[in-house]
Amino acid sequence: MKIYKVKSFAKINLVLHVTGKLKKLHKIESIIKFIQLHDLITIKMAKGSNHKISFNGHFSKNIRKDNTVDNLFKILDDENLLNNKKFQIKVKKNIPQEAGLGGGSMNAATILNFLIEKKFIRINQKKILQITNLIGSDVILGINPISTILSSNGAVKRFLETSSFYTLLVRPNFGCSTKKIYSGVKKFSKPVLNNPNKNMLNLRLLLKYENALEKIVFSKYQNLEKLKFFLEKLNQPLFVRMTGSGSVLVAYYQRKRDCELAKVKFKRKFRNYWCNTSKTI
Repeated sequence: MKIYKVKSFAKINLVLHVTGKLKKLHKIESIIKFIQLHDLITIKMAKGSNHKISFNGHFSKNIRKDNTVDNLFKILDDENLLNNKKFQIKVKKNIPQEAGLGGGSMNAATILNFLIEKKFIRINQKKILQITNLIGSDVILGINPISTILSSNGAVKRFLETSSFYTLLVRPNFGCSTKKIYSGVKKFSKPVLNNPNKNMLNLRLLLKYENALEKIVFSKYQNLEKLKFFLEKLNQPLFVRMTGSGSVLVAYYQRKRDCELAKVKFKRKFRNYWCNTSKTI
């Protein structure tokens, strides 16, 4: 029986603005890149009448029964898109939870993309969007993990051959609940990414924008704001910004050596914090 191994890459928000509110979700616009940090997913056909889905690895604790991978297969079964085929899925979790790195959403996107590429299911783009939206609003971003601009109207535009960065990712000993952070949003930003183009991924414009959720997170977790100030002094990063709704902060560098030295200095002071160096892809 053939066994497949696929990488589910972490996503980072270089820019995030909240532009309005829908019935249940907020409208956002964002500039997104993916990094080499990944969960490793093992996939093979399974015998029996049920899918077999399991998680292991450092960040596999407390994953809920209604996780994104289980939800994906429930949707595919309900719509009979797998023609009664069953799969065994093992996910090695290297991406921390409640971090703003989209680990769970990217797991679902990666598996869906695999099933489409290997022709286990045959669906069009409209159906892909429908399925991903049922799982989570950011799942669609992982269908093609390259530099992406998400406009406030929900349009997704992807770009090849954009500037790359070395990244130092740090996470304190707590996560941030996405629902809790977004509930603190009181003001909306004016959309500036509704006509996405490649220039928006240039450093000059990235420095001009922000992650609007930082103010809310820092008001709740002042230690995280102090952590950002500390990172800004480590080997002169291009900029430091929280990804998603936190709690991971990302320091961006042009040179690998600067990034690696910053990690060494960080670990001297914060030995118990999770810390990872990676590169955008």
